[in-house]
Amino acid sequence: MKQEQGVAPDPVDVRLGARLAELRAEHGWSLGELAERSGVSRSTLSRAERAETSPTASLLNRLCAVYGRTMSQLLSEIEAQPAPVVRAADQPVWRDKASGFVRRSVSPPHAGLRGELVEGRLTAGADIPYDRPPVPGLEQHIWVLEGALAVTVGGTEHLVGEGDCLRLRVWGPTRFRCPGPEDVRYALAVVRP
Repeated sequence: MKQEQGVAPDPVDVRLGARLAELRAEHGWSLGELAERSGVSRSTLSRAERAETSPTASLLNRLCAVYGRTMSQLLSEIEAQPAPVVRAADQPVWRDKASGFVRRSVSPPHAGLRGELVEGRLTAGADIPYDRPPVPGLEQHIWVLEGALAVTVGGTEHLVGEGDCLRLRVWGPTRFRCPGPEDVRYALAVVRP
């Protein structure tokens, strides 16, 4: 999503852009090389690194796949070192304004631990396709707390209602869709292979 003229960029987008630029530099890649590896245009990558645009969930997923990180890992890298107890007020929240996706890192990644817990919210009608997992073989447990969520994995759509849990390993494309009529809130447990 483009920043409006005269409006300062979101501080999270600024930190995220700086971290994305650092990761690219750590790998010694030009914008062109990263564009080839991720399938994201050079101009979009450049705007994201300069915080001229707020990256979408799909864009971050593509970059996470290239860098071998989960989205939570990437987002945790722009926050302070995580504490053993993460108070609700201190849990990092990231918003994809374009899709209506809100992601709260309830239990952010931590060195030595493979699991993390995320709260996701999608507005009714929101539809987010991911072309690949950030880490192949990623284990996910999706527990719907309110509303309904349609998750497509391996060409099969699973409608997950309130109180239901979908368990899977992610190897290929997935799609998260809120069929409505109300928004959906879910817990996502992620375990790296």
